[in-house]
Amino acid sequence: MQCPYCLNLDTKVVDSRPNADTQSVRRRRECEKCDKRFTTYEQLESVDIIISKKDGRREPFSREKGMMRACEKRPIPRERIERAVAEIESTLRQSKKPEIPSKRIGQLVMDQLQQIDEVAYVRFASVYRSFKDAKQFTEEIERLRKAAKI
Repeated sequence: MQCPYCLNLDTKVVDSRPNADTQSVRRRRECEKCDKRFTTYEQLESVDIIISKKDGRREPFSREKGMMRACEKRPIPRERIERAVAEIESTLRQSKKPEIPSKRIGQLVMDQLQQIDEVAYVRFASVYRSFKDAKQFTEEIERLRKAAKI
């Protein structure tokens, strides 16, 4: 594994453990040249999940797409986001369907974001539900408040 700091190829594994999703392994590595540490995640490569979009297009599932964008500049630990994405991916893989409607994935992302961060949730909802004006933002925030009281 190449060191992201000095680009040296001689690194050693300091710690290795299964990630919370049990589909990946988290490894702490140390560069033998600059002594800096970094984390890598190894994931089993498997059959791609294909997303069917509303407009009929099809594209491969991307772990990094909507959720990471919604969480930008929010105080959310990357590990928490990774865990949520892994749960979503695990749910999709358990369905054993080669093609998943984007609507299903969007709802899974919204369910996770609602638990993680309200601002990230509203950001994602605004794109996912194609908010047209500020009124729709207000309605979604009010719905969130009501859900929190229940």
